[in-house]
Amino acid sequence: MGRLFVESVSGKKIFKCKSCKVDSASHEDIVSKQFQGRFGRAYLFKNAVNISLGPTEERHLLSGLHIVKDIFCSSCQQILGWRYERVGHEG
Repeated sequence: MGRLFVESVSGKKIFKCKSCKVDSASHEDIVSKQFQGRFGRAYLFKNAVNISLGPTEERHLLSGLHIVKDIFCSSCQQILGWRYERVGHEG
C-alpha cells in the first residue's frame, strides 16, 4: 500500500477529524450552520480535504428525501458527515 497524502488547511480555525486530528476544513469555508445531523449540529462547507466518499444512497433527512454520500476521514475512515448529491422527491 502507498503512502497517504495528507493536505493541510490554512486559517485561524481548522476543523479536524475527531479521531486522528487530520485537517478537514477551514472555518472560512462554512456556508451554513443551519443543519442538524444524526448526532447534533452540522455545518455545510464549500470545501473539505482529506476525505473519501461512501456509496450514493437515498436518505430521509429533516428537510425531506435527499440523495447523499457519507464522508469519511481518508486517514482513519471515521465518518465525518455527508455530502448532498441531489435533492430527491417524495411520492
